[in-house]
Amino acid sequence: MGTMTSAPPITLNDGQSIPQLGLGVWQMTDDEATAAVSHALETGYRHVDTAAIYRNEVGVGRAIAASSLPKLWNKDQGRDLARPGLEQSLEKLGLDHVDLYLIHWPCPARGTYVETWEQLIDFRSEGLVRSIGVCNFL
Repeated sequence: MGTMTSAPPITLNDGQSIPQLGLGVWQMTDDEATAAVSHALETGYRHVDTAAIYRNEVGVGRAIAASSLPKLWNKDQGRDLARPGLEQSLEKLGLDHVDLYLIHWPCPARGTYVETWEQLIDFRSEGLVRSIGVCNFL
């Protein structure tokens, strides 16, 4: 088996970077995407290329949700709950920061996603996360 090497990252407009190589899931079914993304995440991939038109975002989402990658879960939204949620993830992972932290779902009935987003901005300023984002927003 050969030596593993990393491809250079691509720098985004906000100054952050993403892995140049990622897993594309075009033309995969949900079940195929779940299996492929799960395996890719286990082997170190951190860039998955998907789109609504691929019609397999459910499968990609299942793989991400089943992974150990940190996400801010619904129950942890709001200014007072987001920090303990992140701290718990960092502790479980044995890390002092994560590269990407996402709000998993906006939970609009709670009305806390704006303050949750503001808290994620604070986490980024504190160096607890490098980049922030959202997923599963309709």
